[in-house]
Amino acid sequence: MDRKQQLEAWLQQVLGNATFHLTTASADASFRRYFRVHTANQTMIAMDAPPPQEDCRPFVHVAELLLTAGLNVPKVIAQELDIGFLLLSDLGDTTYLSVIDADNAPRLYGDATQALIQMQLASQPNILPPYDEALLMREMQLFPDWYLTKHLNATLEDKQQKVLQHTFALLNQNILAQAKVIVHRDYHSRNLMVCEVNPGILDFQDAVYGPITYDLVSLLKDAYIMWDEEQIIDWAARYWQTAKKAGLPVPPDFGDFYRDFEWMGAQRHIKVLGIFARLYHRDGKDGYLKDMPLVMAYLRKVCGRYIELKPMLRMLNALEGLEDKAGYTF
Repeated sequence: MDRKQQLEAWLQQVLGNATFHLTTASADASFRRYFRVHTANQTMIAMDAPPPQEDCRPFVHVAELLLTAGLNVPKVIAQELDIGFLLLSDLGDTTYLSVIDADNAPRLYGDATQALIQMQLASQPNILPPYDEALLMREMQLFPDWYLTKHLNATLEDKQQKVLQHTFALLNQNILAQAKVIVHRDYHSRNLMVCEVNPGILDFQDAVYGPITYDLVSLLKDAYIMWDEEQIIDWAARYWQTAKKAGLPVPPDFGDFYRDFEWMGAQRHIKVLGIFARLYHRDGKDGYLKDMPLVMAYLRKVCGRYIELKPMLRMLNALEGLEDKAGYTF
C-alpha cells in the first residue's frame, strides 16, 4: 500500500466512512504533501509528512501555541503522529502571492504586520527551540556548500574562506544580540492566506525563539515578490512604531532597528540561496531558480551599504565575474 492509499484508509476511519475524494492542495520544499479532502458539505486539508524525514509533532505544538494567541492557523481535527498524518481545517487556496498588487498591498501587509505583532506578544522563553548560533551557522553553511560549490562550481581560496567566515561571525554577533520572540521562519506571501480573518498563517512547524526582525524580513524582503526600497522602509517603520507602542522589545531608534533588520536579512538571503541551490541540485526542483536573482540582489544591496559587509560583496563579484561598483555605505 503506498502513502496515498494509506492516507485514504486512515481518512476513511477518521471520517466514519463518509464519502470523500482528494485533490492535490500543494507540495512544499520538504517531503510534506498536502491534499484537499472534499466531503459532501466541507473541505479539509490532509497533511502527509512521512517519517523519518518529517515529524508532525512540532506542527501540532506550534499550531496550539498560535491558536491560543488568537491567530488564524489551521486547527488539528485528527492526528496519527507515528505514521505522519494530520487532518486540518482548510484556510482556502488564495495566497497573498496570488492576489497582491500595489492597490491591496497596504491592507494585506497591514493585516500581516498586526498578526506578526500579535504572535510576538505571545512569546515566552523555553517553549520553542532557540535560534542559536549553531542553527544560524548551519543555515549559512548551505551557501558555500550548495550555492558557491555546486551552483557556481566555485572553489574558494583561503582569503575568500576567511571573508565568508568573518562575515558569518559579524552577522551572528548582531543577530544574537537582538531581542528574542517567537519566529515563524517563513512568514511570507506563499504562507499567508487571504481569509475572512486575515491572514491565515501556514507552514509554521519550524518556529523557533529568536531575533525580533526575522519574520519582518521574510515578509518585506520576500524571495517571491519585489517592492521598492522606499516602500519596504515605510512598512518597516509602521511595524516598528506599532511594535514599540505594543511594548515589544524593538530598539528605541528606527535607524538601529533598520540596521538590525538589514543584517538579519543578509543572514536569511545567504541561507535561502543555499536552500534554493540544494533544492535544484539535490532534489531536482528547478522552480526556485527563477527566484535566486532577487534574493542575490537583496544580499548585494545590504553588503554594499555597510562597510563591514563590503568584503563579502567584493568576494561575490569576484566569484560571479562582476565589477565592483561604488556605492553609499553607512
